[in-house]
Amino acid sequence: MVTLQLSCPIIVKPQAKLPILGLARNQQKHLSKLPSSFPASLYICSSQEPHYPIPLFPPVDQSVAAVVFGDGSESRLYPLTKRRSEGAIPLAANYRLVDAVVSNCINSNINKIYALTQFNSTSLNLHLSRAFTGILRGKDGFVEVIAAYQSLEDQDWFQGNADAIRRCLWVLEEYPVTEFLILPGHHLYKMDYQRLIEAHRNNKADITIVALNAIRDKHPGFGFLRVNPANQVIEFSMKSERETITSISGKSSRKSDSVASGNFPSMGIYLINRDTMSRLLKEYLPEATDLGSEVIPAAISIGMKVEAYLFDGYWEDMRSIEAFYHANMECIKRSNMRYKSVAKLPERAERIIFYDRDCPVYTMPRCLPPTMIREAVIRDSVVGDGCIINRCKIKGTIIGMRTRIGDGAVIEDSVIMGADFYQEEDIQSSGKCINHKAIPVGIGEDTQIKKAVIDKNARIGKNVLIINKDGVQEGDREANGYIISEGIVVILHGAEIADGSII
Repeated sequence: MVTLQLSCPIIVKPQAKLPILGLARNQQKHLSKLPSSFPASLYICSSQEPHYPIPLFPPVDQSVAAVVFGDGSESRLYPLTKRRSEGAIPLAANYRLVDAVVSNCINSNINKIYALTQFNSTSLNLHLSRAFTGILRGKDGFVEVIAAYQSLEDQDWFQGNADAIRRCLWVLEEYPVTEFLILPGHHLYKMDYQRLIEAHRNNKADITIVALNAIRDKHPGFGFLRVNPANQVIEFSMKSERETITSISGKSSRKSDSVASGNFPSMGIYLINRDTMSRLLKEYLPEATDLGSEVIPAAISIGMKVEAYLFDGYWEDMRSIEAFYHANMECIKRSNMRYKSVAKLPERAERIIFYDRDCPVYTMPRCLPPTMIREAVIRDSVVGDGCIINRCKIKGTIIGMRTRIGDGAVIEDSVIMGADFYQEEDIQSSGKCINHKAIPVGIGEDTQIKKAVIDKNARIGKNVLIINKDGVQEGDREANGYIISEGIVVILHGAEIADGSII
C-alpha cells in the first residue's frame, strides 16, 4: 500500500502558463479530509513516486474542443467568395484566412478541432484536410471537417451556427471535453486561448464571450455586451446593418452599477461549457438557429453566468473588400520585423500575425521552387513561393504563389493572389495549342496596376492599366471580369483582361 505524505509547502503559481491540469474527484475527497491548518497549496506525494503538483483543472488538449465555422451564406467579400468560402481566401502570399484561427488553437494547445462548413466549402474542406494533419498527428490531435449534411431526422441544410452545432453534437461529444470554443474561421488575429480558458474556469462561468476592449468605427456585427463591474454580461443586444437596434436582447436580473458598466462589441467568439451547450440547444432552445441573436440572450435571461473576456490586440473580421485589402497592407508594414519572439518587439507588436517565432502560423506545406527574380526592383513587399518575376517594379504589394510578372510591369499597393498552376500545366491540361495570341496566367508586359486585388489564375494582358483612373468608388463590371468596391479594383478569379485594356 502506498502511504500519502505531505511534502514541504510549495506554492502553486496560478498565473503560470497552461496547460491547465485536472483535479480528480477522489483526490478532492482526500484533500477535504486534511486538517484545516494545512495550506491549500501543498503538494501530495508518495515516498516511492516523483513529486507532482495536485492538478487544478483538466489539461486543455484533453478538455477543450474548438468548433470553427467557415462562414455564412452572405459574404461582403464577394467576388472573392464567388467560388470559395471566406476562410479559404488567400492571404499574405502563402496563407488562407482560416490558417490564423487554426494556428491560434494549435499554439494554445487545443488539438481537437472541428470545422463545420457548408457554403462554397470545397476549397476550404480540401485545405483543412491537407494542411494540419501532419502538425497535429504528433500531438494526438486532429482537424475534422464536418460538411453540412441531410439525414432522416433533418432534411434541411444547416440553418445557422446554433443549428449546426446541435445537429453535430453526436460527433462533438465523442470525446470527454468540458468546454467548446466557438470560433469564426475568417478573422485575422492572434490570441492565446489558454488565458481565455483560465479566466473562464476561474470565474466558474457557464459562457464567456470575447469582446473588443474598444469601440470601432464600424461595428463587427456580432452584438454588443453591457458588462457590470464584476465583468458579468448583464445585457446582450444585436444591431442591424442600418445601425438600428433590434428587439433581440437578453437582460440579466443581476443588479449593477450603471455608472461603472461598460459596453463592448462582441467578437463572435464564445467559450461554452459542454453541459451548458447541450441544455441550451436541446432543452431550452431546440428550435434556435443562431448563437448570437438567440442562444446568448436567452442564456443571460434565464440567469446563466455569462462573463466577458476583453481582448485589446489586433483583430480584423474581414467585413469588406476594404478590410481585406488593409489587412494585407498591414502585413507589408510589419514584414520588416525580424522573425523573433513578439515579447522582444516594440509596442503594437501584436499586429504581427505572421512573424512570431513562438506562435507560428501553420498552413499547407507545398513543394514549390524558390522565387526567381530577374533584375526587378522590389520595395516594401511580400513575395510568396514559386514566383517568376522579370524586369519590373513592385512597391507595397503582396505577391502570391506562382505569380508570373512580365518585363516592364509596374505594380503598387496591390494584392496579387497568384496561381494554382504554372502555364505549362495549363496548356497541357486544356489540350489547346500554343499560340502567340493567348493571354497566359499572370501579369503581362508593361502593365500598370495600382490599389487592386487580383484574384487567382487571372490573365492580365500586355499594356493594361488597372488604376481606377476615374476614381470610381463602386462599380459592377463582373461581366467584364472585374468590380470596384470602395475604390479598390478587384479582378475576378480566372478573369481575362485583354491587351491594352484600361480600368
